[in-house]
Amino acid sequence: MAFDPIAARDDFARDGVVCAPGVLDAAALAAALQSYEWSLANPGPGATRISQATDAVFYNDLYNPDCLTGYREMLRSSPLPALTTALWNTPDIWFMYEQVFLKEGGESRRTPWHQDSSYLAVGGEHLIVAWITFDAADREYSLEFIKGSHVGQLYNGSRFELGDDTAPIYPTAELPKLPDIEAHRKDFDIVSFAVKPGDVVFFHPKILPGGAATQIGKRRRTLTLRFFGTDARYEPRPGRAGPRIRGFHERMQPGAPFRDPAFLKLAVRGIPRPY
Repeated sequence: MAFDPIAARDDFARDGVVCAPGVLDAAALAAALQSYEWSLANPGPGATRISQATDAVFYNDLYNPDCLTGYREMLRSSPLPALTTALWNTPDIWFMYEQVFLKEGGESRRTPWHQDSSYLAVGGEHLIVAWITFDAADREYSLEFIKGSHVGQLYNGSRFELGDDTAPIYPTAELPKLPDIEAHRKDFDIVSFAVKPGDVVFFHPKILPGGAATQIGKRRRTLTLRFFGTDARYEPRPGRAGPRIRGFHERMQPGAPFRDPAFLKLAVRGIPRPY
């Protein structure tokens, strides 16, 4: 059955996450992969290799200031803006930034439980992450989420420290430390999805996600695209929270609409929406 974003609105609002099987056709998936490969070939200032206990690769890059060079045409032709605005029930959408992940070469560590919102100076309902996989993964090796956590507490961000996934990135901030979710999994309503190329998982950036370790001999390539809509508002965060636009934080006031000319506004076509 084809994914219906209008029918999925209530699930997204309640759970903070929905899986949309097969919404990227061959052309859209190829365009997304081309943008992903552009990122690998053009690392930005945020490119890092996350610490591992093994020699496995866990590569991450985000906020490349030149990303629209490799992403603009893909974003304009993608079905994702129409799907997203249908989930939100609003006509307007802007692209915020990209993030790419590459895990390969051995058994990598888990992605620690965290909230993207801890690292972003933005709040509101009209926020979304579109998580695109280029490699199939069974549920036990896919991204996991705590259902409904996007409407709860905002925690201090994880600094991805080996030996302590809950170690805060902002030690002096007032935000509470992350709970040790992995040690108490049975206490949380955790959901994950078996995924294959063409599937997209949409989630709110305030939800708590975590990722399983990569198996030896397996590769995991994922691209996440971050979007915001009409009700997105500026919410200051401690530290160097994004977006990384020169002068942006100095210009903004708490509660102000989250806007800047640097954000690409996208046209929406293809899905009728009863706004």
